[in-house]
Amino acid sequence: MVRKKRKDPIKGTGKKPKGSGRRLYTDENPKDTVRIKFATQADARATVKKVKNTKKPFARKIQILTVGEQRAKVMGKKAIASIFKKGKNAIRRLHGRKTINT
Repeated sequence: MVRKKRKDPIKGTGKKPKGSGRRLYTDENPKDTVRIKFATQADARATVKKVKNTKKPFARKIQILTVGEQRAKVMGKKAIASIFKKGKNAIRRLHGRKTINT
């Protein structure tokens, strides 16, 4: 029995993974993308500033900075990871949410 390979769903059809609000591995709106740059501490600060100034929901801002923090941690850049973490706490304070110390 030969199985046919399923085609990718058509863009904009709403076919997303179960329980997810977004598609995986595709960018439906590239203009909406926030670039994460963390090669240097200055790059990380610029990324945090850019995320703070975007008109995105609170959860999306935290998600963007979490990605930067996790990538920096994996690469062994602790100082850069702490910049992203401080940025997340600052956004939480702005939105009246509880900050995380650890």
